[in-house]
Amino acid sequence: MVSGSAGAYHHGVSADTPAPAADSTYPARTERLALCELMSRLGPEAPTMCDGWRTADLAAHLVVREHRPDAAAGIVVPPLSGHNERVRRKVKEATPFPELIDRIRQGPPTWSVFGLPGMDKALNTAEYFVHHEDVRRAQHGWEPRPPDPALDEYLWRRLRGTARLVMRKVPAEVTVVRPDGKTLLVTKGGKRARVHGPVSELVLWVFGRADVAQVRFTGEAEAVAALTEHRWRV
Repeated sequence: MVSGSAGAYHHGVSADTPAPAADSTYPARTERLALCELMSRLGPEAPTMCDGWRTADLAAHLVVREHRPDAAAGIVVPPLSGHNERVRRKVKEATPFPELIDRIRQGPPTWSVFGLPGMDKALNTAEYFVHHEDVRRAQHGWEPRPPDPALDEYLWRRLRGTARLVMRKVPAEVTVVRPDGKTLLVTKGGKRARVHGPVSELVLWVFGRADVAQVRFTGEAEAVAALTEHRWRV
């Protein structure tokens, strides 16, 4: 991967696409609405960065995640992943794409864990940011986002726990470094490597979007090689 500078950005793919009004105090809602707008415009068969998934697959995943807790458990519990996938496919096949988008747009139901006070912001900001980028960056002509300080600070606070969980098996000591010099040690032990980039790009890299995350590596060659050879995904 290489470092890259951020260009003009709106919530669509390029700067020519108008963005809905953003709410820096509620980034999960902003990302949710922007993703819904983009998927509605692209339709159900547009590519995404999620392996093998089209936009209809991603929409069904998001609906199941918030509306079917019995199946959503399979997202994080491997023995239940088969049930999750069967339910997701049924929801995709049985629900018109516009209805899937409407259900996502409405937000989580009040009875779900995501509907509890503060939980949508805590659990969905990074989720919807990453999936928004999964759709954006799979389209021709996509552009990286310019800095969004409010969103970046929130994503940065959430990064530590996610990175330490998903990268726990990486055989290197990894530190992520943002442009202002702030650092976060995410794994310990082994040779040392540092991953540099804007906060949004570091989040995408930690979430396993290595093919499109615009970051760069420094450090001991063995550690850098470990980061490029190991694959993980959230």
